[in-house]
Amino acid sequence: MKAPVIVCLAFCFSSGLHAGNWPAWRGPDGNGVSTEKNLPLRWSPTNQIRWRTPLPERGNSTPIVWGSRVFVTQALGQNRTVMCLDRADGKVLWQSGTNHAEKELTHGTNPLGSSSPVTDGECVISAFGSAGILCHDFQGKLLWSRDLGKQVHIWGYGAAPVLHGDLCILNFGPGERSFLIALNKKTGATVWQVDEPGGHSGQTKPGDSGDQWIGSWSTPLLIQTGGHDELIQSWPRRVAALDPKTGKELWTCRGLNPLVYTSPLFAEGVIVAMGGYNGDALAVKSGGSGDVTGSHRLWLKPKTKQRIGSGVISEGHIYILNDPGVAECIELTTGKVLWEERLAGPGPKNSSWSSMVLAEGKLYVINQGGDTFVVKASPKFELLGVNPLGETSNSSLAVSDGELFIRTHKSLWCVGAPPK
Repeated sequence: MKAPVIVCLAFCFSSGLHAGNWPAWRGPDGNGVSTEKNLPLRWSPTNQIRWRTPLPERGNSTPIVWGSRVFVTQALGQNRTVMCLDRADGKVLWQSGTNHAEKELTHGTNPLGSSSPVTDGECVISAFGSAGILCHDFQGKLLWSRDLGKQVHIWGYGAAPVLHGDLCILNFGPGERSFLIALNKKTGATVWQVDEPGGHSGQTKPGDSGDQWIGSWSTPLLIQTGGHDELIQSWPRRVAALDPKTGKELWTCRGLNPLVYTSPLFAEGVIVAMGGYNGDALAVKSGGSGDVTGSHRLWLKPKTKQRIGSGVISEGHIYILNDPGVAECIELTTGKVLWEERLAGPGPKNSSWSSMVLAEGKLYVINQGGDTFVVKASPKFELLGVNPLGETSNSSLAVSDGELFIRTHKSLWCVGAPPK
């Protein structure tokens, strides 16, 4: 176990079950869908801002929210930390983590500590690639840590841990050592591990062997279908369902390309998986066993736009903002593109790595220029708002009790109406 690094500025306490919690990267159900109503439509750096807290270094991870606390992972020199902030005013209450002196490979646009944390209201679990996986309580005390070995890829890591009952499940990779692992949430002990064959080291330089084009940064998705739970994982060349309790593979569907950034989507009995770098996209009906490519796959679209952020599904339609800054509305059961619109704001870059959030029939998504777009979730395109912050962002939005939490390279922002 690596020696913990703890900076405690104050104590923070769990407030118990909270209606507006955003406990994981893509929200309570892992699908980017929120039940919030009356979220802000328009804001700026000087309007509708509850608070702004400067961050010490760049980062791509998304904040999570539980009760009166906000958590975000943050690299700080050789330290990999999780920060706890007071949601009322953005004050840093504590910062705790581990020191990792060994140099780690990553892309210049993907700072270390890019995986978002996850919480159940009692503990906060954060994954840091080669630096290990850490579990803290709400007061910043390190409960356990695990060294899962080296994670080596020239573009780094980004998959977030997810919780299922007493399990914490993580897609560890990409790279030569790529596996899906379930740990006991209370102790960190391994419950099961599934190695994904065909991994590559990613240590080559572009053009040397093509290894860098292979790997999955996808965060697994837990769904309920057919009266049981399934863990859906997008891997190179396929999407698969596993029993989350045992890791046993239930079914697989072929068709993805070897490079996968996005996480799977599920709604209305259909799973959607999308590859990156002009990769393939597919939809498959849930259920079945074994190889369901021929029996359950609804459609396959080859060589689509570069996709890094994940989309959402609403009323029979898929919505996603692609890396080039082009938003799409796609028919769920056929894969037909109903509209494509370039989202351009006042920021210096219109490309986007961020995942969409759906709330009250509206789509919220931020681009790398720090502009958040609000678009109507409809087969007919309608732009409802463009909201610049003027700071680079590669994270996704968190939503809680009428407020939006936005992580940029410089700051953590809370957007919402001023308190009454």
